[in-house]
Order: sequence, then C-alpha cells, then structure tokens
Amino acid sequence: MRLGDYLLAKDKLSSRDVERALLAQKEMGGYFGQVLIKLGVVSELDVYRALSELLQVNLLDAHSYPEEPVEVDGISEAFLSSNAVVPVRAGERYEFAATCPQDPFIIKGLSLALGKPVVLHLGLEADINTALSKRVATNDESDTEVDDEVHDVEGDLEFVEHLKDLASEAPVIRLVNQIIHKALDMGASDVHIEPFEDKLHLRYRVDGVIQEMVDPPPLGQAPAIASRIKLLSKMNIAERRLPQDGRIMTRVKGHELDLRVSTIPTVHGESIVMRVLDRDSIQLSLESMGFAVDTLAKYQELLARPHGVLLVTGPTGSGKTTTLYASLATLDASELKIITVEDPVEYQLAGVNQIQVQSQIDLTFARSLRAILRQDPDIIMIGEMRDGETAQIAVQSALTGHLVLSTLHTNTAAGAITRLEDMGIERYLITSSVNGVLAQRLVRTLCKHCKVERPVADIAPGEYAALAKFIDSGQTVYRPGGCELCKYTGYKGRTAIHELFVMTGAMHRAVQSGADATKLHATARSEGMLTLFEDGLRKVAKGETSLEEVLRVTQDQSEAEEVIA
Repeated sequence: MRLGDYLLAKDKLSSRDVERALLAQKEMGGYFGQVLIKLGVVSELDVYRALSELLQVNLLDAHSYPEEPVEVDGISEAFLSSNAVVPVRAGERYEFAATCPQDPFIIKGLSLALGKPVVLHLGLEADINTALSKRVATNDESDTEVDDEVHDVEGDLEFVEHLKDLASEAPVIRLVNQIIHKALDMGASDVHIEPFEDKLHLRYRVDGVIQEMVDPPPLGQAPAIASRIKLLSKMNIAERRLPQDGRIMTRVKGHELDLRVSTIPTVHGESIVMRVLDRDSIQLSLESMGFAVDTLAKYQELLARPHGVLLVTGPTGSGKTTTLYASLATLDASELKIITVEDPVEYQLAGVNQIQVQSQIDLTFARSLRAILRQDPDIIMIGEMRDGETAQIAVQSALTGHLVLSTLHTNTAAGAITRLEDMGIERYLITSSVNGVLAQRLVRTLCKHCKVERPVADIAPGEYAALAKFIDSGQTVYRPGGCELCKYTGYKGRTAIHELFVMTGAMHRAVQSGADATKLHATARSEGMLTLFEDGLRKVAKGETSLEEVLRVTQDQSEAEEVIA
C-alpha cells in the first residue's frame, strides 16, 4: 500500500492534497512523505507513524536515543550527517535510526563499512538532528588517520599561525590579486578554484558560460590560495572540514568589487567559488535590461499598481534580483516606504530599508516579514519565496494594501501559479493577490565587431518558420564570428528575454477553474503573451543575438521544441 493511499484511508489528507504533493514531488524531488511534511498538509508525526506501519520498522521516540553517543568505527561523521542517520546501539549487530530507512544506499553503505548485520529504525528528523549534534559536541576533532595535515586545528594555535603566515606571503597575495583582476578584466560573474588529483582548476564564468584557464596555478599552492581568500573574507582559516561563506569588499582598478565567497570541502581540498558583483557596472534601469517596448509598458503598469504580488521567475543566475532592484530604482523612495528582505543584500539602494536574513539567529524571511508589516510599508521586496509560510505572509500583505515584489524558481511564468498552489496558497487567494509574473532568462549578445551575416537559406525550415513571424522579407540575421575583443567567442555581454504573464479576467477564470500550468500558458498565449522563445526571436531579428543562443537558453521550454519539431 502506498503512503498516499494509506493517509487517505486514515483521513489524514484529501485526494486534492495528494495531487498537490505529487506535483510538488515532480518539481522538488525527494520522497513523497518528505514532500507532504514540507507542504505542511500532514504532520511529521502522522507521516512517520504511517511509514512505520507500511515499512514494518520501529518508530523511535526521543527517549530511545542513548545519552552518550555510540562509537562506530569505519563510519565517518560526514556520512551520518549527510544521510540523517545515527547509531543507537552496538554489539552483535548495529542498530541505527534514520529518517529514510527505506533508502537502499544507506543500509548497503553501513553494511559494507561495518561488515556486520545492520538494523535501521525510523526516527523523527528533529530527534536525529539532536543526536547528531551531541556527537559533534562530544567528538569535535578531526580524523587524524585520514590525513596527517588534518588534526585538531581548533586547538592548535601554531597551525593556525602557520596558515596565516602562508596566506600573508607576497607571492600568494600577488597570485590571489591576479585571479581577482583577471575576473574583472574578463567581465566574469563567478570564479571557480577547484583542486583535483592531477591539478588545480581555475575557471571563470563569463556571460553565463564557464571558461577554463589553460595556465592555472600549481596544485601545491591550493592550500595557500584557500587560506588567503578565507583570511580576506573573514572566515575561520583553520576550519577545512565544513562549508563556509564570507564576503570580500575590495577596490580593483577603480572598481568597487563585492565578492561573495563560498568554500566546500572536497576529497582533494577546498573548492572555492567567488561571486563577483561589480557595483560600478550594475544597471539599475529597466530600459537598459533588454525589455521590448510593449513588455516594458505592461510591466511598468503592474509596478504602478498600489497593491498585489508581482513575481519574477527563472533559474539561478537569470538576473531576477537585478530586475527587482531596477524595478525598485524606478520608484520614488522619498514618497514611499520601501522595505526589502534579502539573502544576501547584494546592492544597497538609496532610501530603501534593506534587511539581511540571518538564519543562524532565526532571522528568517517569514520572521522578518511579520515584523516589517508593523513598519507601515508601501512596498515590500522579498528576495525569494522559499516556503509556504513566506508565501502566505506575502499574499496576506498584498491583500491588505501592500505591493509585494519577489522571485520564485519556476521555468515559465504560468508555472508560478501552480507553484504557489503547491506552497499552500488557495486559488481564490492567488487570483485576488497576484498581478502578474515575469519569467526571465539571459542570452549572450553578439559581438558588434565580428558578428557575421547569416543567409536565410542556411536556416533550417522549422527554425525559419518560427523566425519568419518577426523578420521582414530579405532581412538579414547574424551568427557569432570571433575576434580578440570577445576572446574569439563571438559574444560580448548579455541581455534579457522576457515572458510577461498578466492576470487578466480570462486568466482569473482559468485559475479558478483549476487549469494546470499548460492550460494557463495556452490561455496567456491567447491573451497576447509572447513566450521566452518568441521574445528571443525578436532579438535575433534585431541582430542582437543568434538563433543558436536563443535555442540554447530556451531549450527547456516545450514551446521551442514544438516549433522546431
């Protein structure tokens, strides 16, 4: 018997809840029970009790965990933590508590590592996290058998001083500075420093595409580079076992650079990614962000409304936050009370109250939103709608007279409506609060110095049929060439393509009728909405980008696939 059927039989949820959870599972992944808990439609205890009966495993209560951590040789703490599993008894056989005892990888991994029979019990996530925390507190030391260099660095002051000395040597300082300068010269958005077994990989993401440097620093310098970057970003220089986040504020060649640094431990050392935010190059102007004239007019009309929810969607790195910043910059902060809740605050805006989310002190999106509603705001910007609670507060804020701007991770504009429903927002609330959804992607623009005319005869019939709606007879389109100015890529810079979903009367009726994302998309098309693919074709017709680039960026859109087919 499946978990959903079991809970239905026990009247713990409705068939509508099951449908919502299945849609969310398709988008989020993970086990069905975990999705139910995240959506909040069934309590965690009810889900675990059902799993206990269906899987025929014991459900441990909080008192079943030992007071002192059970020592198990051959199993790393990282494995226990990443798989949410904790030992509860040792002897002739080992017994563990796990949030997902049905996962074959866990029991197989434990059995192979221990060479003994293993029994898995079911445990609540909170209880297992508490038990794992006790293990960390009582065994907060490194694994000396694995690597002679990794010892008790927390208490070894000499080792810490050695790392600081290493990071302060002139050659290392010069090398890190060169890496940062190169990022600015290339116009890179991210710098990736990755140690592997054979060599150190140094890669830059330029215009959304990763480029690898052919002459990276020697592998032996990886620890020194990591120490230097961690020192600059005010991280714990001695901690190499856990991920860390930091920030570097620096001035390079007259540019104010804000580097967001992230480190994670890998088997060959620490992998470092630096997100480069050039304060001098940020474009806080909607007109300069690639909007078509008609799309911009509709979007500005939505921005001018006194209340409602306006969403910007797209994958990571598609410029959603920059669009929201540009939107706020068009508003008069002297006459409006504007408050933002972000993680992190990327750019500081004049006259705007910006709140930095800090989960370590429980300053979450939801908690910040509840507080700022008492600050009498006119406009609220939420960096990202991550959970149902944040979405609920945002909708309630819109219904009580506030304009709420936020981002959401969906592939299409219409998909944002079903995503809100998956997060627990009823459809009648969606139609009452949401004004519109803007889907966005970034496409590389052709280098103006080397772009090459592309004969229409070279375009495949299916592709030309899609493009024909936007070009005149005999009009020229272009393809990338390659020159020194664009590093022989044929592209230089990026622009945005958009898909604006406006909540019209017809859209209200479609949402209320229970239409899925596909039907909502079709209804929006009938109302005149141009898809991301079609907006990209308009830029191809203008000579701003190439057909290949638009197809690359919008290949996840079924619309593009249907047209080309």
